[in-house]
Amino acid sequence: MNFHFPSTAERFIKYAKIDTQADPFSTTSPSTEKQKNLSKLLYDELTEAGIKADLDQYGYVYASLESNTTKVVPTLCFCSHVDTAPDCSGTGVKPILHSNYNGDDIILPDDPSIKISSSEFPELNQKLGHDIITASGETLLGSDDKSGVTAIMEAMLYLQKNPQIIHGKIKILFTTDEEIGHGVDHVDMKKLEADFGYTMDSGDVGHIEDETFSADGCSIYITGVSVHPGYAKGVMENAIKIAGEILAQLPKEYLSPESTDGMEGFVHPTKIEGQLESARIDFIIRDFDTKKLQQHVDTIQTICDKVLLSYPNSKVEIKQKEQYRNMKEILANHPQVAEYAAQAISEAGLPVRKGKIRGGTDGSRLSFMGLPCPNVFAGEHGIHSKKEWTSVQDMNKAAEVIVRICTIWEQNA
Repeated sequence: MNFHFPSTAERFIKYAKIDTQADPFSTTSPSTEKQKNLSKLLYDELTEAGIKADLDQYGYVYASLESNTTKVVPTLCFCSHVDTAPDCSGTGVKPILHSNYNGDDIILPDDPSIKISSSEFPELNQKLGHDIITASGETLLGSDDKSGVTAIMEAMLYLQKNPQIIHGKIKILFTTDEEIGHGVDHVDMKKLEADFGYTMDSGDVGHIEDETFSADGCSIYITGVSVHPGYAKGVMENAIKIAGEILAQLPKEYLSPESTDGMEGFVHPTKIEGQLESARIDFIIRDFDTKKLQQHVDTIQTICDKVLLSYPNSKVEIKQKEQYRNMKEILANHPQVAEYAAQAISEAGLPVRKGKIRGGTDGSRLSFMGLPCPNVFAGEHGIHSKKEWTSVQDMNKAAEVIVRICTIWEQNA
């Protein structure tokens, strides 16, 4: 097959200009109404291309490309998210196309102190001659995950225009609020009606991940003893100080994001609030081994108990909540899903790079919702930062891999 995706750069730049930043403190769904601006554009583009699509109240886009084979083929779903991370501004993104990259540092014009270099991103050494897209230095780019959105759109429009390429039924799912952990909260699995899925939400070419962290949230509620500070001797037990002592007792050489990598898990305080009588600390708990999550919470409990020895009239309550689970627990029962993706990557002339995500994707939860769903590269680099960048050629390869995955499933049906 000869692949040609001439509109990739223009499409990505158009999507990147739309502010879709999620808000972790919002109580609405989606967390920001502006995410729907991109969802509406995607819906319109799919509909205009003759692909059946639906846009719901949550900003999710569902679309279907009908089968053109006589075989009974499992229905595949390709998923990406439209929102961008709250870590860095997504307002007023000005994408810049750096054609025919020559290996030099890329200086961002709106803040020349920011440069994208091969010393920080060694993968740039493999992008000579590529067309690199960056932001201007004041915002993130939004490659996470508009690179994935672009690749899926290019692949689906390509299949729509080339009916000689034989495939089964294909579903598209574009979600909102993935960056704040709510990407699939409202997915209608009956409407989606797919058998297997692929999130297009990973980094450099060739990467495929079928394993993620398992994740829980954990909150410590501290109740101290309040009294007038002028008469506090021997009575006051300041909840803020108790919280500070708990945080100071957390392991530093292990079990923290700053000191772990590979298969190591961690506990990570993300928010603290309090006053004299009460305080709260929020944590995220992560590990590839789901059973270890409780061990990590027990470590926090042990620390709290130790600190409270000095505060006999105060108390601590820990509340733990499941967030997502390692998708390997599901994908291990469906090895062909990742195997076909690896085959597609290889057939596209790329090295297959199997890995594990020290985080999660929509695919983590979708896998446990009945849609086994590994994660495939989309060409994202420097994500959640002003140094974010992507390659047009890499997005084209991601689109090609999507098409190849569809044909491989049909051939093996």
